[in-house]
Amino acid sequence: MDVQHFERITAFIEARLTPLFDPQEGSDHGWGMDDKSRALRALRNAVLGASAIKGIIAQRAAADAALRGIIDQSLEHNWDVLRGIARQWEDHPDYQREFKRHAWELEAAPATAATATPAAGS
Repeated sequence: MDVQHFERITAFIEARLTPLFDPQEGSDHGWGMDDKSRALRALRNAVLGASAIKGIIAQRAAADAALRGIIDQSLEHNWDVLRGIARQWEDHPDYQREFKRHAWELEAAPATAATATPAAGS
């Protein structure tokens, strides 16, 4: 798993969420105190929190075995959070098959190969 996996899935989710902050969608730009705004903010915060973990990927190579295990668990957990959110749009034409994979499956699929993966509907 690498940074590009996290960047792609985060960009996909953000592209689905950002339009929902539009006032024409019935929310006060997602910043109101209505339930829809609160839910949108909570979901966006979950996405941003889970994607922030990508910063530790670079530290993994230099980490000792114990720390590497902790990093791996953190990456797997946060990938699963993003994966679960992205799968809500599994029928979207921009959804990529890599978003469905578990973290350990991405180890064998570098991001450069994953970019050539066709959308789920293909």
